[in-house]
Amino acid sequence: MSKTNTGNFFEDFKVGQAFRHATPRTLTEADAALNIGLYGSRFAINSSDAFARAIGLPRAPLDDMLVFHVVIAKTVPDISYNAVANLGYAEFRWGALVYPGDTVSVGSKVLGLRENSNRASGVVWVRSTGVNQRGEMVLDYVRWVMVHKRDPNAAVAPLSVPKTDASVSPADLAVPAALSLKRYDDEAAGSPHRWEDYEPGERIDHVSGYTLEDSDHMFSTRLYQNTARVHFDAFAGKDTRFGRRLAYGGHVISLARALSFNGLANGFRVAAINAGSHVAPTFSGDTIYAWSEVLETAPLPGRSDVGALRVRTIAAKDCPCASWPGKGADGKYHPAVVLDLDYWLLMPFRGA
Repeated sequence: MSKTNTGNFFEDFKVGQAFRHATPRTLTEADAALNIGLYGSRFAINSSDAFARAIGLPRAPLDDMLVFHVVIAKTVPDISYNAVANLGYAEFRWGALVYPGDTVSVGSKVLGLRENSNRASGVVWVRSTGVNQRGEMVLDYVRWVMVHKRDPNAAVAPLSVPKTDASVSPADLAVPAALSLKRYDDEAAGSPHRWEDYEPGERIDHVSGYTLEDSDHMFSTRLYQNTARVHFDAFAGKDTRFGRRLAYGGHVISLARALSFNGLANGFRVAAINAGSHVAPTFSGDTIYAWSEVLETAPLPGRSDVGALRVRTIAAKDCPCASWPGKGADGKYHPAVVLDLDYWLLMPFRGA
């Protein structure tokens, strides 16, 4: 009997199946520094203990996207080790802030299954939840991933496609209890624009571009202990339809978030993802640009200092975004688009 783990293939999954994922991760200040080194994120709340303390927090929390990477990576050996591609997200909610010294553990439950018509793969829907050492939820979400079959002729579980909410309600967004924005410093944060300054329909070109390097996306997969073969095995990648490794999709999300600083610097926390799609693959050498559209502004129950901004961010490769590449009139994406993400940001009121 083999002692090694080859991961689950599509025919191994059953609706209702539960996983307790291996290797809890204690996060440190080194993780915070490496995250900045990988993505160049400049949000003040994650960069400065002094800034964080001024708004009621004990110190700078770890970047929300760093928590995203760690939680998703824990699920890979059981859920997406044999993935063809990660397809989408829904009902993503961040909970308790994560600080250096916190330990994150993750579990998942299979929600749905759909075999593809070619019988070589299928789509698996899972709900995964990350918790800290006190059992507090730090991230809870649904994602769906296309997974290879071990045997195309193998019988599979009956079709079962779960229904997910179109968006997360603003009332369900987690705002840190200790947060107080009376001493929020616009100059330190890098922008004078607050919640009231954004209008639905407004578009923001984030201007700059980041070129993906093999060293970057390979380091990020190792740093977050992501074992999906499509990202790290160049030898196996030669036999795929792309002929090479895919860059980790979360890497592109973090690049888009970092780019969004220019125009959304006061969006100090990603509170939820309503929907998201990796529209096309990215590879080493691609340059990522991003633009955002404000979809909605929403006050938060019981808060007079912070509101929610619903944003859609599009990332495109090798295509500056002043022309707003997205979906055309025919409903098809511009060929440069690689990411389409709909999410909620927390942002201070002007009168806070």
